[in-house]
Amino acid sequence: MIHESLTSVLKELRLPIVRASYEELATEATREALSYEQYLLTLMEREQEVRWENRIARLLRTSRLPVEKTLSSFDRKRLPEKVNHLLTTLLDGRFMDRCENVLAFGNPGSGKTHLLCAIGLEMIQQHGKRILFTPCNLMVQNLLIAKRDLKLSRVLKSLSKYDAIIIDDIGYVQQSREEMEVLFTLLADRYERTSIMITSNLPFSKWEQIFKDPMTTAAAIDRLVHHSVILELNLPSYRLEKSKETKAK
Repeated sequence: MIHESLTSVLKELRLPIVRASYEELATEATREALSYEQYLLTLMEREQEVRWENRIARLLRTSRLPVEKTLSSFDRKRLPEKVNHLLTTLLDGRFMDRCENVLAFGNPGSGKTHLLCAIGLEMIQQHGKRILFTPCNLMVQNLLIAKRDLKLSRVLKSLSKYDAIIIDDIGYVQQSREEMEVLFTLLADRYERTSIMITSNLPFSKWEQIFKDPMTTAAAIDRLVHHSVILELNLPSYRLEKSKETKAK
């Protein structure tokens, strides 16, 4: 009777791990002569641990991050000393608490996307942050659809739940003025509220190619740079280097 009542209470309180574990841990507590407090702490720590694991799995799934682009698979030895130092600083996650942006510039193949994805994965796994990864063209198209359907404000609100959005390859594909207007709307909406992480093969001096208008370009750059960490990856293509190494074997 007590077992059934306790199981029912734990189910109502939504403590599934406690419900599944309390008998096993009670037996261990009796065998090891643990106090009630020690038993309770062990039980609740198990609940906490599984909840954290489930949260991380859910955040990874919804982030759309390529899970193979980890920090351990990134060759940090290729990075300039300054960038390596900045990376170490970024990994504590406090840049998101300060609503700072991270802007990675470099030639195609220099590792920009891998680096920001690796940071994003670390933010999820170590700090439980909400991260979203999206190619720039896909984000723009989704915002255009939302604008057409008069749902742009709703979509922007849903995006605001993320601690950081990684927008990959700004400027890689030339967009129309209307497309860039919705991208600017997103940047303005997140300004000083949450973080934006961007990769681009175009330096700021060429961003008028992206936003089509000098005033809009200046406003976009101003919002991104005001609170930001800039990573300049002036490196040769990693893919090209690997290809040469493979052919040389």
